[in-house]
Amino acid sequence: MASASTTAPGTNKGIAKIAGVAPLRAGQGYSFVLRRLHSLSGIVPVGAFLFEHILISNSTAITGPDAYARQVSFLANLPLVFFLELFGIWLPILFHALYGFYIWYRGDGNAISYPWSGNWMYMAQRWTGGIAFAYILWHTYTMRFTGVDLHDNPMASFGKVQGEVIHPALFLFYVVGLVAASWHFAYGIWLFSAKWGIVSGDKAQQRLLKVCLVFFLVLCGAGFASLYSFRSRPLPPDDQPNRAALQSSHTGGHAASAGRPVR
Repeated sequence: MASASTTAPGTNKGIAKIAGVAPLRAGQGYSFVLRRLHSLSGIVPVGAFLFEHILISNSTAITGPDAYARQVSFLANLPLVFFLELFGIWLPILFHALYGFYIWYRGDGNAISYPWSGNWMYMAQRWTGGIAFAYILWHTYTMRFTGVDLHDNPMASFGKVQGEVIHPALFLFYVVGLVAASWHFAYGIWLFSAKWGIVSGDKAQQRLLKVCLVFFLVLCGAGFASLYSFRSRPLPPDDQPNRAALQSSHTGGHAASAGRPVR
């Protein structure tokens, strides 16, 4: 292939006048390192946390409140749990999100002008990242900093989640957040593999993309099953604080239908 220096001057001049997509910049110095760390943090530890949270911890809710409470108790009693959460979850998520917003701000959205699949994927990755971050912030705030302290009372964990998802608006927010986080992680695996040279070649990358799409569906399926369990299963008889909260939040016209899981 001829380089730009060997291309005919007239042709090269004509190409320069055409408005096109700016070339991808790998970055230099700190920018290169930060982009690599951003890509890596999306897989480990942030991606690993999402994998555990959706496919392991939340999936225990499918078998009932007791199983979910045991899983919450196990996680809450891990050695040095505060530092594990701080350095293994919260700080990496904060870095990945904030630097991701910076990359989004510096990028050029051109999916309308150039409606190629790669451009739509790029845009979807940015938007799902923003939605997932808002979802994680809300979920963390309500679960950890309001109401019952689940570290001290893990038996109330199932009822506390149920108290949120039983509301139609919050349930829809949870569904959207789940889909966004699942897509961002699954497609992020493909981006990571391509960026780090783990999978090269068009055919290999196409096969990996299909695997990542299947993984996205698996994450969504497990998440939807968990949400259904939270909404449909009755609370344990001894979970009086959450039973009372659910009953008081569904007084009036909603009491007959929405209060059904509290048996």
